[in-house]
Parts: sequence; C-alpha cells; structure tokens
Amino acid sequence: MGRPSISVAIITYNEEGIIGKTLEAVKDIASEIVVVDSHSTDRTRDIARSYGAKVYEEDWKGYVAQKNSALRKCTKEWILCLDADEVVSEELKRSILEELQDPKADGYLVNRRTYYLGKFLKYVWQPEWRLRLVRRDAQPVWVGEDPHDRLKIKGKTKKLKGDLLHFSYKSLIDHVHRSVRYSRIAAENRYKSYNKRFLVFDIWVRPLWTFVKFYLIKGGFLDGWRGFVASVISSFYTFLKYAFILELYLKDRYGSKLWDTD
Repeated sequence: MGRPSISVAIITYNEEGIIGKTLEAVKDIASEIVVVDSHSTDRTRDIARSYGAKVYEEDWKGYVAQKNSALRKCTKEWILCLDADEVVSEELKRSILEELQDPKADGYLVNRRTYYLGKFLKYVWQPEWRLRLVRRDAQPVWVGEDPHDRLKIKGKTKKLKGDLLHFSYKSLIDHVHRSVRYSRIAAENRYKSYNKRFLVFDIWVRPLWTFVKFYLIKGGFLDGWRGFVASVISSFYTFLKYAFILELYLKDRYGSKLWDTD
C-alpha cells in the first residue's frame, strides 16, 4: 500500500527556535503542511516555507479559533494537529504509518511528554493523552476554553504507541510567565462560565489539590527535584487562575475603587 495522505496543521507565532525541528520530524510523512501564523516578527514563516508549508498570515483569534482556522485549510484524508513546540518521535511516526495502512479508528490519541530542565518528565503530567491524528471526514473541531483547547471528532478513537515530545518551556522564568499569562486567560473564560461568581473553596482547595495530584498521586516525586518544581508551579498556576477570578468578581462589585489609593 502507498503512503497515507496526511495534512499537518500548526499555528505559530515567533517559533523560529523550534519550528524547524517540528517540521523536520514530519516532513517525510506529510503530504501537506498547513501553517497559520499570527504575524511573527522572526523567521518562523521563512523556515516553514523552506519545508514546503502553505503559510497563511492571520490576526490572532484565540487558541480554539486559530486552530480551527488551520484545520479548515487542510485537504488530505488525515490531519495531524501539532503545536509548534511538539516533535513527533520516531516510534510515534512508525505507529502512525503502520496504523494508517489499515485504520481501525477515526481518530488517534498520542501521549505527550514534556522536556523540563534538561530531561523528559516520566511522572508529572503523565500520561497526557491528546487527540491529534484525525480523519478529515470525522468532522474534527477544536473546542474548549482558551487556553485549554481540545480536539473533538465524530467517530471511534484509539491510542497510538510512541510519544509526542513537548519542548514547551525555555526556562523557569518562561514557565512562570506562561503560568501568569495562561491563568489570566483561563480565569476570564471560567468567570464567564461561572456566571460571574466566585467560590472561596476554589482558591483555598484547588491549588493544594493540584500539587497533591501531580506530586503524590501521579508520582511526581519520582521525577526528583524536577517533579517538585513542576508540581509547585502547576499549583501556582491554579492559585493564580482563581485569584484572577476573585479580582474579576471584586471589580464587578467595586469598579474602579478596587485599586484606587485615594
């Protein structure tokens, strides 16, 4: 049988440090590469074009809307959805090619492993199954609340062997900055879905539960000090999210007086 027909869909913004590695890993299995870029100021678009990608420049619409835009531009039978900082491992690539010779499902989940402080984590955030390979006629669509999007299809799903290697964080300060930015976005969306309510339980209990889940239940302590640091910052993210929800709630009650020093 011939090579399966696969579109690779990626959204980008200033990813010149990693996009080449991401595309290099899929260039021999991709029939089409679709990149939706939100006006990068570095060489991201040039690097993508050097791999034969179809590059589209669009204003940023949010994670869900931007990824759906990339999804709609794909034309092949199968679509592999990647973030710009994700690299398909050799084992995962073999699994994709083998499975698509005789597909048993309409969508496939892959496990994402994060590279953190010089090493891949084995326990914190594991397993992290993500639906990423989908049949185009299974009506795939990105849903969820920014920045926590997820891919959804109509049909059967199955897990693939091999990891999706995640090179998300460039440093600890990068992790902290992302935690602040993403928690703010998540808070704004969650506050709307909470019907503009704030629950004291959330800010007291949820951060503690996050740490317990990742460090103790998931076994993050087996990742050593990397697991401890990752679990603490994950707890910090959760705390910030609900602290921002509290701020939004108080702003609705007190308006500009909330931070007024007069």
